[in-house]
Amino acid sequence: MIKLVPVARLQPGMYIHDLNCGWLQHDFVRNRFPVAGEEDVRRIRDLGVAEVWIDTARGLDPDAAPPPATDASATTATSATPSAPAVRTTTKTASSAERALKLHREACLIVRDLLDDVRLGRQVEIEKVEPLVTRIVDSIFTRADALLPLARLKQHDRYTFQHSVSVCALMAAFARALEMPREIIREVAIGALLHDVGKARIPDEILNKPGKLTDAEFERMKNHVVQSKIILLSTPGISPIAVDVAAQHHERFDGSGYPNALSGEAISLHGRMAAIVDVYDAITSERVYHKGMPPTEALRRLLEWSSNHFEPRLVQAFIRSVGIYPTGSLVRLESRRLAVVLTQHPDKPTQPGVKVIFHTAGHYLQPEDLDLRRSQDRIVGHEDFIAWKIDPARWLPA
Repeated sequence: MIKLVPVARLQPGMYIHDLNCGWLQHDFVRNRFPVAGEEDVRRIRDLGVAEVWIDTARGLDPDAAPPPATDASATTATSATPSAPAVRTTTKTASSAERALKLHREACLIVRDLLDDVRLGRQVEIEKVEPLVTRIVDSIFTRADALLPLARLKQHDRYTFQHSVSVCALMAAFARALEMPREIIREVAIGALLHDVGKARIPDEILNKPGKLTDAEFERMKNHVVQSKIILLSTPGISPIAVDVAAQHHERFDGSGYPNALSGEAISLHGRMAAIVDVYDAITSERVYHKGMPPTEALRRLLEWSSNHFEPRLVQAFIRSVGIYPTGSLVRLESRRLAVVLTQHPDKPTQPGVKVIFHTAGHYLQPEDLDLRRSQDRIVGHEDFIAWKIDPARWLPA
């Protein structure tokens, strides 16, 4: 069983399944290994990560024995930066955010392992995917935007599978906003989670190239869509809806897409939805060769492109599903304060609920929840977390 545990509970005899950090952030020879002794424990704690994934089938289970004493040094990884004020949250609020983050991390690991299996020539096991997708859909039904802020938290070396998880959550929320039956939403989400599985058959030197691809490399990269379709068609238990999502997410409404240059309603509804979501998540993500744009700017671009690339009514519906100022985005208020969007008000899309955290003079403020429907303050623009050196993970909506 793969389990996420705090580093403070790590002990010799456990088996590391994932260090929860990039390859360049640690000096272990492998990313999966048994914890041989206290020296391994110390080295893992020194990485500064708060939690790691262990495999209880290959090592000790911390819940099967009394946990070790907490090392205070291991808890510092989760503390706020000195300049950021402490945030008071209720137990319910904290657990809601933690559940979403844990589900997101688990999903990323499953997709990563799935891509590894495909690289090794193994078949996709839909039985491993379905329970995860059911939990993601359940989360969206419990709170439509619970997972959406996590879509922006990507690491450069994990982009491929983190993008797949983000597209899955966004597609589930989009389908729910369109009032699709829950079973259809589930199939749409499965297709979204697996939409880039064909990238496992693209050489790493092309997939991870930091600069612009050559024409030949781009043609090879485009082939991942065909590969995704081939892989899914050979997967027992996969639905036609899921296959359409993967096979058509690069088609365009005006016929300018690939691989089949389909246009209009020749593209399935689910393929047209996937095209919008895939582009939205891609252009809002930070990558080695691409600076992600703020969500509000990305939505404006989608509106522009709806005159040709995307179906206009679906773009409008997608914007309604995520909000004009999407949950988790950073906005500037007329009062020169910066705030993180917490909740959407469908009847007042320009007046969401926000948490005020920072002043443009350059200092943090005592966090304050503000319902802009009942405030004289208003949003005057969107901002970039990186530009203000604000850690978005710290201010994730609960």
